Amino acid sequence: MEQLPESAELVAVADCNIEQAFKFRNEKQATWDVYGSHYPLLDRKDIDAVIVAGQEYQRVLPCIHAVQAGKDVYAEKPLTLYIHEGRVLTEHVRKHKAVFQVGTQQRSMAMNRVACEFVRNGGLGKLHYVSAVNYSGVGPTPAVDSYEQQAIPSGFNWELHLNQSEWRPYGKGATQGRNYVGGEMTNWGAHGVDQIQWALGKDHTLPARFKPITSGQNGKVTAWYEDGTEIRFELDKGPMGGAIFVGEKGKLEINRNKFMSNPIDIRNELIKQVDEAAEEVKWSDQTALWQAKWHMQNWIDCIKSRERPVSDVEIGHRSIAVCHLTNITRWMDRELTFDPTSERFVDADDANAWNDRPRRAGYELPAV
Repeated sequence: MEQLPESAELVAVADCNIEQAFKFRNEKQATWDVYGSHYPLLDRKDIDAVIVAGQEYQRVLPCIHAVQAGKDVYAEKPLTLYIHEGRVLTEHVRKHKAVFQVGTQQRSMAMNRVACEFVRNGGLGKLHYVSAVNYSGVGPTPAVDSYEQQAIPSGFNWELHLNQSEWRPYGKGATQGRNYVGGEMTNWGAHGVDQIQWALGKDHTLPARFKPITSGQNGKVTAWYEDGTEIRFELDKGPMGGAIFVGEKGKLEINRNKFMSNPIDIRNELIKQVDEAAEEVKWSDQTALWQAKWHMQNWIDCIKSRERPVSDVEIGHRSIAVCHLTNITRWMDRELTFDPTSERFVDADDANAWNDRPRRAGYELPAV
């Protein structure tokens, strides 16, 4: 909210914890309207666009409601909890011709664009493989009797907060585990995998084969696209916001707003295309923690032009889908074949059960 471009006017906030929203408004000495749910906000004809934050298990349905109401959307990451709801969301966005930006702001960073273009255009020669951080996963959702149940705080719409998920009593730890989140694989992985998809020119597709290399919810996984391009989720430490691309002409490590190479000559040539010092100031965490202003500016510009933004919904859907697929491979603990066109596993009903999950009554996905 605090990083909105100056050309955007904040007029209303919706939060199912309405007391929290009022407290924040008072701290900022603001005058915007506050609602306890997104429904009355979306009814307002004077609102052009909305930002949808919240958690990954809460995000898709308000996004769909927003585009149905004629609003453009900036949605935080991770965009989805599971793959099918991402496909349904994308179809709704296309139907209603909404401008939809996903909050993977590295797509707006010149340093990342230059590096990803270099890989995509064959700068490393024949690509041998991509080495990525082995982002941690998530365990099963804890049983209801395993966490301390508490009284629902005043003004907190717990029913709405649970969204699509099964109803369970309020308490710390109630919304943990794989029914609600995907761990760092879908948190930082949403950024890192997005750079892999971008650099490989794979925004239009997904890997077709996944193999667990080690077991467990944090197990290492290797994935292959249909053309044989290989991603190894294997690094204990490395570029959280990108990956290391290994080709016949050298290695290029892409991270948030930076890149390094071996041999160094690759970097020395690439850096001539950007003003590294200016980009550091523009995106620096010292300027604004997790700076998103310029990525939001791209969204605002596209709202006016009606062009697709740099992190369009289809791009965001597929990038986070790779993260979901990697987690599911860990949970199944066996090699899996995936059809990028149907977005379904082949001959694996147990794996597909995580692709399209049951939703609570009243929170079903609307038909397109």
